[in-house]
Amino acid sequence: MNSEAKCPVIDPSQGVAVDDAHFMRLAIEQARLAAAAGEVPVGAVLVRGGQVIATGRNAPIAGHDPTAHAEIAALRAGAAALGNYRLDGCTLYVTLEPCTMCAGAMLHARLARVVYGAADAKTGAAGSVANPFADPRLNHQTQVQGGVLAGECAALLRSFFQPRRVNTAPLREDALRTPESRFAKLPDYPWAPNYSSDLPALGGLRMHYLDEGAARIDEGQGAGAGEARPAQRTWLCLHGNPSWSYLYRHQIPVWLAAGDRVIAPDLIGFGRSDKPKKEGAHSFTWHRQVLLELVERLDLRRVILVVHGWGGALGLTLPLAAPHRYAGLLAMNTLLPTGDAPLPPAFLDWRKVGRQKPAYDIARLMARSHPPLTLAECAAYAAPFPDAGHRAATRAFPGMVAESAEADGAPIARQARDFWRNDWAGRSLMAIGAQDPVLGEPVMRALHADLRGCPPPWVLPDIGHFVPQAGAVLAQRALAHFADV
Repeated sequence: MNSEAKCPVIDPSQGVAVDDAHFMRLAIEQARLAAAAGEVPVGAVLVRGGQVIATGRNAPIAGHDPTAHAEIAALRAGAAALGNYRLDGCTLYVTLEPCTMCAGAMLHARLARVVYGAADAKTGAAGSVANPFADPRLNHQTQVQGGVLAGECAALLRSFFQPRRVNTAPLREDALRTPESRFAKLPDYPWAPNYSSDLPALGGLRMHYLDEGAARIDEGQGAGAGEARPAQRTWLCLHGNPSWSYLYRHQIPVWLAAGDRVIAPDLIGFGRSDKPKKEGAHSFTWHRQVLLELVERLDLRRVILVVHGWGGALGLTLPLAAPHRYAGLLAMNTLLPTGDAPLPPAFLDWRKVGRQKPAYDIARLMARSHPPLTLAECAAYAAPFPDAGHRAATRAFPGMVAESAEADGAPIARQARDFWRNDWAGRSLMAIGAQDPVLGEPVMRALHADLRGCPPPWVLPDIGHFVPQAGAVLAQRALAHFADV
């Protein structure tokens, strides 16, 4: 769907030219009025014969009324104005995809047409989660069009909810929190932070994640970041050591432009997430549990699992817990340490160097790994770690890679290996940075043999370990590969 409907559109019952974008802008004005009153910014306009019959905006808080959604308000006002609860020939414009309650009311009102802006991937009942409009058993059929001015509708919802998403959880005494000033004006990283501190495994630590591109329900009736059509995929991007969600800055815009959702968490100890002071706070099982809880909390579905480095060691075990949530895998220079096979000699050498020089310069490491990086980009990778105290995770993670069958994470990794070999039913894509001396082509081809149905790897001859630095071309290749997921 286009972000604006083609104009003019002919109202099927009235034969009157209707400018969908014009009426959606009127609905956006109603949404702004709702926001000014402290309500979730959703607005609606009821139109018949090219004339506005009624308007409505969210008011469940002010009215202490769970049914006081914008659509219901507009339907009630329109029925009163026309003297008939049957609203034959009317079109309802609403800034957010209707919920099941509102969809039912629209069908009962015999609306000719419903036009909405942002999709709602959580509770949308016009195709995102449910779609009573498409049920042929019902005795009335209402035409539905989504995505009209979706970007504007979504931006209004984001601006309302963003201040409410900032988690101001108190900092634990055994952890550090990187000053926010360190993340100011990062190159090509414009997205606002989201935080969670109430996942059980976090124990009050604050975890940061990016959540862009799909409607979300945060409180009241829905929040959205939907684009021109309902999000069809969720790209769950897991970084390695010592990187963070900044690693995926080139891919995120491509996937958002396709109408998809992107979730990119910072593992505890990295990025904007809190950083335990002690290396012993980190374990494979704990980090995996945090990720499992985050996936459940966000109710992620149709997931394309995107893994790199340590993101793969952890991420490749996640689908075991909920296979129905995952539809695809994009694996880049990573490994699945099962404990029953020797670790790559180059990895052991790198780990030895890390133990000898635990305060290695992250910016310099990034510059060596990918020379095209600018100084500002290299500094951005190092931004989360202002001093040695913030770097317990970068010191701990190399030693967490299982070397024995009984090591933490090894048993679940072996189960994951069996899953990928025998039970994986989704699509896979492997991209290999051939210049990686540690987790390069030999390691990745061994992993490839364990991925059921994975096509031949895509080898990038000029890319080192940090494969996402290949840029938008990687995202576009992945988008084409997973087009039918």
